Amino acid sequence: MLTSTQLPGGLNRLDLGTPDVAAALAFYGGLFGWEFASAGPAAGGYGFLRKDGRTVAAVGPLTEEGAGSAWTVYFRTTDADATTRAVEAAGGVVRFPPAEVLAAGRTAGFTDPTGAEFAVWEPRDTDGLDLVDEPGSVSWIELYTTDGPAATAFYGGVLGWEGEDRPMGGGVVYTLVGPGGAGAAHGGILQLQQVHLDAGSTSEWHPYFEVADCDAALVRARELGATVIIPAMDAAGVGRLAMFLDPFGAPFAVLRSADR
Repeated sequence: MLTSTQLPGGLNRLDLGTPDVAAALAFYGGLFGWEFASAGPAAGGYGFLRKDGRTVAAVGPLTEEGAGSAWTVYFRTTDADATTRAVEAAGGVVRFPPAEVLAAGRTAGFTDPTGAEFAVWEPRDTDGLDLVDEPGSVSWIELYTTDGPAATAFYGGVLGWEGEDRPMGGGVVYTLVGPGGAGAAHGGILQLQQVHLDAGSTSEWHPYFEVADCDAALVRARELGATVIIPAMDAAGVGRLAMFLDPFGAPFAVLRSADR
């Protein structure tokens, strides 16, 4: 459950880059009931995804050469320039430097040392997400990474996160992360296993969207053209989840939280 959207270092925005905005809207609207609100004629097709009038994410056409469809997680910062310097000092790559987004705020995009892309948001007129942890909104994020310890150290140094390791058996460790440790967690970091690395898996962030019924969401996602990566399964103490690629290849998951 997200408890850190208003804290520096916490998740506070979520964007989908896609080659076909209209088709993506049809998919996610059919799955989660989202509606699109344009950010205006100067936004180049970018707009907000809303559930019952509240912003749950945003969507826009791909703008980086060679980019594939993906969800980008944004973490709150009070100073995008300072965060950029911290990323560079910690061995990350600046994909695009701090830039003004009209009067909404400032943003910058990075790649962590293990290859996962992420961004930061310095709010001005637009603060961030209006709805989290409810059906049809993000309730968790997860980093699959080629190097768990390196990723944990990087985000800890750059964004001030604390981590709490949770052994999962078989030598697998899941690290809960957030700007205030497990008490203000927003996600987890999971080391990719050798079988996944051998298959070509790379580091990536992906969101979990809360649903009322995981099995029903799986059926509906498949009907709408999603590819199932992980069929519906129970995770002890977490809930019931499933993972997909949307019709354009962006990974995401759904979750019926155990505490709902």
